Amino acid sequence: QVQLVESGGGLVQPGGSLILSCAASGSIFSINAMGWYRQAPGKERELVADMPRGGGINYVDSVKGRFTIFRDNAKNTVYLQMNSLKPEDTAVYYCNVVIGKESYWGQGTQVTVSS
Repeated sequence: QVQLVESGGGLVQPGGSLILSCAASGSIFSINAMGWYRQAPGKERELVADMPRGGGINYVDSVKGRFTIFRDNAKNTVYLQMNSLKPEDTAVYYCNVVIGKESYWGQGTQVTVSS
């Protein structure tokens, strides 16, 4: 079994920054991909950024230049540094880890950007 524990969400003013973290524990033998998704009220869940096993990093266009995804392999942890936050970034953010052929989700953390 695999557990994902997220932290770092909260309320921030427009233009501010937050960093999200997601630590994976349990039966981890081969992480194929780690990433972050988000879901705003009334909208479908969308990919924000991910790091596939084969290399490279993908970002949704709306966050390019503002968000950075990175990972600490020794800690099995993936991070999302979010800068220059905008009200439209408000959503529940979920981390996703693919181990073998299984996809695991974190519990979600609320990010609210408001003055």
